[in-house]
Amino acid sequence: MKKTDICTIENSKIILNNEIIFQAQARNFSDFSKEAYKNFELNYPKFHKMDNLSKLAFLASELILKDADHSRTGLVFANRSSSLDTDFKYQESINSPESYFPSPAVFVYTLPNICVGEISIRHKMQTENAFFVLDEFDEEFVNSYAGQLIQSGKADKVLCGWVELYQESYKAFVYLLTDNVTI
Repeated sequence: MKKTDICTIENSKIILNNEIIFQAQARNFSDFSKEAYKNFELNYPKFHKMDNLSKLAFLASELILKDADHSRTGLVFANRSSSLDTDFKYQESINSPESYFPSPAVFVYTLPNICVGEISIRHKMQTENAFFVLDEFDEEFVNSYAGQLIQSGKADKVLCGWVELYQESYKAFVYLLTDNVTI
């Protein structure tokens, strides 16, 4: 398998294939993601409804996938916190008797499945996807799983990576894995 097109997002920077392509002085991830969305003119209105984890995964994926045909591209992502960031915000909304307002709207675009779902919808992917919750990024495991998708013919290439976000700590490390033959 061959790793291509690597995107890393952390500390208000986006690095694509070892080159900083965007940097902001954002105070928090929410502001940073909005600035990046505008900078790259992504034009995907559902982005604004997504939770921060989905925005992180979407941004990293979008910069790799761009305009090519990805109908046969699979997705294999992992993180440590699942959707704990959104769960925490929901719990905060119900903790205070004065500002008690538990809203199911907090969960409209949450959970790891939304990350892979929105990316799949955006790029018309018609293959397998998985999102694993692991203690740390296990690249060997992720690549092995992705390799099985390619070897079995379920996908021609697989977008792989780690998309971790909890409160203001975030990191995306996303890459495209292909067979050794040129696609």
